[in-house]
Amino acid sequence: MSWVADFRELEPVVQRAPSAHNTQPWTLTYGADHVDIGWDPAAALPVADPTRRDLFLGLGAFVETCLIAAADTGLTVAAEGLRLVAAPARYDTPFTVTDIEERRCARGRYEPGPLPPVSLEPGVVRVNAGAVAPLLRPADRWMFGSAPVTAELREWLRLTPRHPRYDKDGLTDRALALSTVEAIGLRVAVSRPVHAVGRRLGLPALLAAASTLDGTVFVLTGDDPVDAGRRLMRTWLTLGRAGIAVHPLSQLLDCPHTARAVAAMVDGTPLAVFRAGRPVTPPPRSARLSAPRSGASPSWTSIDG
Repeated sequence: MSWVADFRELEPVVQRAPSAHNTQPWTLTYGADHVDIGWDPAAALPVADPTRRDLFLGLGAFVETCLIAAADTGLTVAAEGLRLVAAPARYDTPFTVTDIEERRCARGRYEPGPLPPVSLEPGVVRVNAGAVAPLLRPADRWMFGSAPVTAELREWLRLTPRHPRYDKDGLTDRALALSTVEAIGLRVAVSRPVHAVGRRLGLPALLAAASTLDGTVFVLTGDDPVDAGRRLMRTWLTLGRAGIAVHPLSQLLDCPHTARAVAAMVDGTPLAVFRAGRPVTPPPRSARLSAPRSGASPSWTSIDG
């Protein structure tokens, strides 16, 4: 049996990689001696992520997850961009399948106090949370004020256990740390008829008013989103080992006004913003597909197309 066949057995593990809106966009195409990683266009976010920044960050995180899972199970695999190939030795990583499975995203409240000292990846910069906090509401107001962005978000919300994809993908009420009443309210607010009217009556500002920011805020910088996604995954696993959860704040880079403000805080190009801390309540395990999405993968030789 080749390493490719052995790697295929790891699909349920590598599915635990993070992605924007939990779309899990990656696809795997198996060759005789390699595995190509692509993406399903139906699981991309062309409106909120037109430059594919979040898409390629997610693909990078997926690559890193694949390498860690392979190494922990004894497979000698390396990555060449978005292709997995045989290697002379196991990938050098301190992380394990257990780290992958125990990683959590926590969107609820965090306990006060500083983070324990941890060694972060290059390009991960701590920024002043007090300077970031005033940006969160404008970013959320922009997100909820855009009908196309809200429509795209609505497609990935699973705000009731009755949703047919509640246990598969997307953002559940539990993952968003919403009470039953809050989940019902959000479901109504982003519904097509209510949002169409409410957008003109101040609904985006009302939804954004619930935005709060606690914890420590970090910005990931870089030029190559795939490489940055790999560094982001390693950072989140390092924090996870210290009992620290994270919460991506992609809207701060999606909104043009707040993106410029974040860029002014760091040297280099910001590719991700997230907060980190110890969750007040244990975060739930997010939904996952049992295997990568099916379908032909588009060309992945360029991230500019």
